[in-house]
Amino acid sequence: MGISAEQVEEYITTKKLDAPRVTKESIKELIKSVQYLRPDGTTLTICVLTLTNNFTVTGESACVSLANFDPELGQKIAYEDAFSKMWQLEGYRLQCERAKEA
Repeated sequence: MGISAEQVEEYITTKKLDAPRVTKESIKELIKSVQYLRPDGTTLTICVLTLTNNFTVTGESACVSLANFDPELGQKIAYEDAFSKMWQLEGYRLQCERAKEA
């Protein structure tokens, strides 16, 4: 059973945990553009997030059968995959900043 970003945020707010952290909003602010690519004849969808510093992060989705392929769903899943990678990158960046301050 998973926990959504909204549930995590509610928990953090309830517990009054206020240390520096990465948030969904802080990640969204870093995204300059979103582009989707789909190679012809495949079920692969690639999401390319271009960030405000021009770094790119990619996410992917695919299904087994072309008969089950839905472009909108593929884009949503690929975007979430790319967005989830941003959590790790931003967590690393924040930890580097905090280590410099220590």
